[in-house]
Amino acid sequence: MGLFFYPRGGSARVARYLSHALQALGWPVTLACGSLGEAGALGNAATVFRGVDILPALYDDAVARWVQGEDPMDAPFPMHPSFEARSGVPDRAFPWVSPEQGTRMAAAWAALLAGSDAMPQSRLLHLHHLTPLHDAVELSLPDLPVITHLHGTELKMLDAIQRQVPAILGPHAEWWMERMRRSAGRAAATITISPHDQREAVRLLGLDPEKVHSIPNGVDIDHFVPHQPSAEERRAHWLRWLVSDPRGWNEATSRPGSIRYTERDVIDGFSDPETGDALPVLMYVGRFLAFKRVPLLIRAYAQARRMMSMPAPLVIWGGWPGEWEGEHPHTVVTREGISGVFFDGWRDHDELPLGLSCADCFVAPSTDEPFGLVYLEAMACGLPVIATLSGGPPSFINVTPGEPDGWLVPPDDEQALAEAMVSAVDDQSERSRRAANANRHARQNYSWRQAAREVIGLYERHAPRTRRQAG
Repeated sequence: MGLFFYPRGGSARVARYLSHALQALGWPVTLACGSLGEAGALGNAATVFRGVDILPALYDDAVARWVQGEDPMDAPFPMHPSFEARSGVPDRAFPWVSPEQGTRMAAAWAALLAGSDAMPQSRLLHLHHLTPLHDAVELSLPDLPVITHLHGTELKMLDAIQRQVPAILGPHAEWWMERMRRSAGRAAATITISPHDQREAVRLLGLDPEKVHSIPNGVDIDHFVPHQPSAEERRAHWLRWLVSDPRGWNEATSRPGSIRYTERDVIDGFSDPETGDALPVLMYVGRFLAFKRVPLLIRAYAQARRMMSMPAPLVIWGGWPGEWEGEHPHTVVTREGISGVFFDGWRDHDELPLGLSCADCFVAPSTDEPFGLVYLEAMACGLPVIATLSGGPPSFINVTPGEPDGWLVPPDDEQALAEAMVSAVDDQSERSRRAANANRHARQNYSWRQAAREVIGLYERHAPRTRRQAG
């Protein structure tokens, strides 16, 4: 299995959980993966993928060269590019990476793969995203069939290039589009994570529809369970996350902990001012990418807060340190004087189930979210969800007649989003009903073992003599 990027986003979580599920079903996995930082760091592959055999591609030298003003794409092991166009980061977007640099990336990865013990012995490679890893496999392991697993971000970039969106039209945009189409065409099969992305893959990559398979992500139903902490325990956890161990970061420094709260801030923000009872908590989890629409969420929350019967707080859990597109969410809060928003920062994924269980409703108004694994994780923890009628979420939210498990609103509709938050906060009985439906639906229909069985079906179809040695 191969993941070009160091672990920080949803595809890393998919690779992690899918690897463990495959191994539980008798398919040992070796994962070639980008890595950044020492053991214990958020981007360290061995730390994130504990329990999986890792072949790390170390990006530390490339980042160090970038800090010194050099081009990280010219390092001996080049930095990976990004599908998103952002400034002031070492991983600039693919359209600004030259063909020569892309070729060097493929060569570096080819040497890494060829020099490992496990990769040359495998009969099939499962590659996440469309990246130079595909070219590396063609160079070093050309006889191995490849399964391509698309996670949606590459499709968003290709769609923007096709539509001639100025923000993504770097000098090498067309070269990368053709390169990715060529890589996609060589794959024995392609996995997409939602019916929406299945259609997009056929449209943007010119793939045979018969070779494109929609396999939804799963949820770790053993790890993501409702914890039901008491009001006192919830308050203690929020005090720890926001006061004792703050990780929120502002635009000025990008340093975790640069957003700080006092104990009084948390007690007042999470408690009813008249009774002292715990207030229901709205929670967003994710990165600060443009399609996530976090600034829109904050502005809609400002509207909703004025209409709520009680001033429920909004927790922003996530935001990879130093990474954002468009307006920084904290800057929106401070500039517009919006009360009740708390920034928790990026934390280890293992803490998320407890974080979700200290909240009452998950809200993420992404537009064309490729799938939305975190929505399922929230549902498995017993939270109803608020999402938009676009991308992957409508394929698993409110799909059972008579058993709603969330609220779906039109994309980019600030008023509708605000009204949904008011409904979720003010109607406790309906919130509880949808929460129970969400928990049941996620646990009955989405598990990583179920997803792994579907993936294994593709493996056996395209590499029937595969020895169960590498994913």
